[in-house]
Formats: sequence, structure tokens, C-alpha cells
Amino acid sequence: MWYSIPISFAVLALLTVLILSYRQTIFAYPSGGGAYIVAKDNLGVSAGLMAGGSLLVDYILTVAVSSSAYLFVLAVFLLIIGGGYQWMTGNIHASAPAYGIAIPGVTVFLLLKAFSSGCSALTGVEAVSNAIPNFRAPAERNAAKTLIMMGMILGSMFMGISLLAYAYGVSPKAEETVVSQIASAAFGRGFMYYFIQTTTAIILFLAANTAFAAFPLLAFMLAKDRFMPNMFMVRGDRLGFSNGIIVLATLSALLIIISGGDTENLIPLYAIGVFVPFTLSQAGMMKRWITRKPSGWILPFVINTIGMLTTLTVCLIFLFTKFSQVWFIFLFLPAVIFIFRKINQHYQDLADELRLDITMDKPQPKGSVIVIPVAGITQVVRNSISYAKSLTDDVVAVYVGFDDESVKKMEKKWEEWNPGVRLIVLRSHYRSVVRPLMKFIDTVEWKKAETDHVTVLIPQFITNKWWHNLLHNQTSLLIKAYLFARQDVKIATVPYRLKK
Repeated sequence: MWYSIPISFAVLALLTVLILSYRQTIFAYPSGGGAYIVAKDNLGVSAGLMAGGSLLVDYILTVAVSSSAYLFVLAVFLLIIGGGYQWMTGNIHASAPAYGIAIPGVTVFLLLKAFSSGCSALTGVEAVSNAIPNFRAPAERNAAKTLIMMGMILGSMFMGISLLAYAYGVSPKAEETVVSQIASAAFGRGFMYYFIQTTTAIILFLAANTAFAAFPLLAFMLAKDRFMPNMFMVRGDRLGFSNGIIVLATLSALLIIISGGDTENLIPLYAIGVFVPFTLSQAGMMKRWITRKPSGWILPFVINTIGMLTTLTVCLIFLFTKFSQVWFIFLFLPAVIFIFRKINQHYQDLADELRLDITMDKPQPKGSVIVIPVAGITQVVRNSISYAKSLTDDVVAVYVGFDDESVKKMEKKWEEWNPGVRLIVLRSHYRSVVRPLMKFIDTVEWKKAETDHVTVLIPQFITNKWWHNLLHNQTSLLIKAYLFARQDVKIATVPYRLKK
């Protein structure tokens, strides 16, 4: 219907506003001016976290919805040129709807819903401003040129397809895309039709590459500010933020499974996940111009104001027309901001507790007592005792016996061996090794913690094959798990590698 033409022009106008607005952002933040950085610097941490959380969701949804680009662009322009030629030469068999005639049943609500759906095409604008450091010097100028070129290509493709859809009288079908219908009408079901379909499939698959580049970078920025775990700052062997890539792939796969691969419900959520950061970014730039007032600031301020009002309007339209599909974002964003705050609070508490005054806090020498749990007299135990005696003379071995016979046998063999270390024998009537051992360690800790470091030295053999571990009871791991939370007890392991 003819309403698609003015709606398409409205989307094109919005794209123009976004391109001009983000061009200002690129020059204002030449080291990387994504919505997170801009909103955090100008509107505060909460606004920055809202923008960052929205973009993280968007990148996850990008992979889930999309699951090289130059070939696709070429194919679309060939479609526009070929379809336009057929239109101008009068070879179109379908008649276009009459322009300007009111159509029954078309309401303002329906038009706004169509406009919000068209806005989903603009969700890649943010990526350029995030990746400014990746451009060749002068980075900000090259990024700005790229942004403008991207806007021109995207606008031309969007308007070309919209005009052809109107000219060919194409109506949306659940079983066939608009691009497929136009290609079929313009070229028939020949080579060009399948070429366009193939390149469309490829671009949908490879569109996820944008998210795999942007999500790890945004996660790095958040982790650098201590709002996400430090693991997102670690680069892998290929110098990429591999943890961010793995997390993105995992979350996207889970989202596809949960949604059943139905992109119809994901796209509105995907779009509003971008327009919220768009709005916050433009609002942040407005405050920046008002606060700093550099030379010639009024025009950039006006551009960003128009951008903010426009993207805010789009957000409200999404909320008004597609609330049933985007309500989740209003639960998710507060939850994400809360998690970000908790992570940041943990890192602050950790820094406060670990902070050292180098003028006052000097290491204080203390003695050392070492406790070695033993299950028998073996090469593993001999190796552990030898290591312990090289550190201190205060070494004690502890054996837990379940009956009198095993206790007497152990005491006799220990006396015959005489390693120069005292053996403490504990009896366990309930056949538990850990409980009596913990009570003994508690006693040693109570007596020695003020004057000595208490260390539990655990003998452990390392098997030659992984499946050999399944054949042993792993008592050493259980002891370490119990001791891990003890404040004044140190845990150490002396490995003995088996040869067979």
C-alpha cells in the first residue's frame, strides 16, 4: 500500500538524524564514543550502565536474529537497478496501489507500528562510534567518513527496496520475504533470483560478526570500570577478547533455544535495545555541549537535540505499539544495572580490604607448624615429609583409623620407619576421615595461630591417565574443600607424579 512510501521516508529521515548525531559523537570521543562511554561521562554511572546493558542485550539478539557484506550490497543494488529498469520500461505485470487514497482499516496505531518495524533497519549505526580506535589514523575522520558512507548505502538500499515494493504491489507474506517477492517479479526464478536469495542468507549469517566484534569490546569497557568480571579484559592467543566471544555465543544459543528460533518476537526487543542507548547517547552529548560550550557548539547541540527527541519518540512508539513484545526490557535493565552495581561493589570492597600502607604494614616473622594427613606409608608420604622438614622442624603427621587393628598396624610400621616426624593417631568410629581431622586442625589452630603459621600439607599423587582419577576416592580434594574457608590455616599440596 502507498503508506509504505511516507513511512520509508520517515525512517530515512531518522537515519539521517542518527548519522549526523553520531558524527558529532565520533569527533567528541575520538578514542571510542559508544553510548556507554558518552552516557556515563555526561549523565552519570546509572545512565551509562543502562546504555551498556541495553547494548549487551542488543548484541546477543543480533546473533540470535542473524545467525561478505559487499556481495550482499552488490546484489541489492542489482535488484534495485533491475527492478527499476523493469518499472521504467513498463514490463511490470503487477499494478501499484493508487497513491493517496485512504485505505479502510488503516489507523494511526497501525502506521506507527509499521514505522517502528522499519526503524529496526537502523540498529547498526552505533557500531562505528564504538570501534574508532580500530580505524587508520586520523581515526576520527576515517570513522566519520565510514559512518556517512554506511548511512548513504543503507538509506539507498532501504528506499530502493521500499519503492520497488510499492511499484510491484508487494504485500508481506508469512511464507516469503519482500525481497524474495521483488526479485521473483523483476528477474523471474532464474540465476539473479537465487543470487539475491543466497547473498541475503549470507548477510544474515554474517551480520552476527558485528556483534562478535562489538560485544567483547563493550564488555571490556564495563570490566575496565569494574562493572563486569575481570575475565572480560583478558585477551586470548589471537589477541581477541575470547571470553566475551564465548559468553556471547553461549547466551545467543540459549536465547535461540528459549525462543524456538522465532525472530518475529525478538526483532522489536532487538530494536528497542538499540534505541534506548541511542537516546541516552544523544542526551549525554547535549549535556556535554551545554556544559563545555566550545566554539561553534550551538549547531552540534541542535543536531544532538533533534537526535535525542527523535530516538526518544521511536522508543515511545515501540512502547506504545509493541508493549507485549518489549516489556521484558523493563525487567531486564533494572536487573542488569543491579548486577553491575553488585559487581562494582565487590571490587571496591576487595580493593579496600587488600589495600596496603607501605609505610606501616611490614611483614611480621612467625614460626611455622605443618600438619600432614597420611593414609599409610608410601612414596607420596615420604616425598611430602621430606618437603615439610625442609621448611620447618615442627612437623606432625596425622592418621585417622577406623578400628584398633588398623591403628596398631600403622603405629608399628611408623615406629619401624622412623621418619623423624611425630605421628598423631585419631580414631573415627563413624568411618569419617574429614571430621576428626578438622577437629584436630581446629585444636592446632587455637594453640598456634597467634605465634605460628599453620599449614596443612596434603600429599597427592598425580595419575598418568585422566580416567585413573575415577578409581580413587579423592580424599585430598575433600580435605582441601573443607579447609578452603579457614581464615588462619594455609593449604598446600605436594604432588607426586605416577609413572604408570
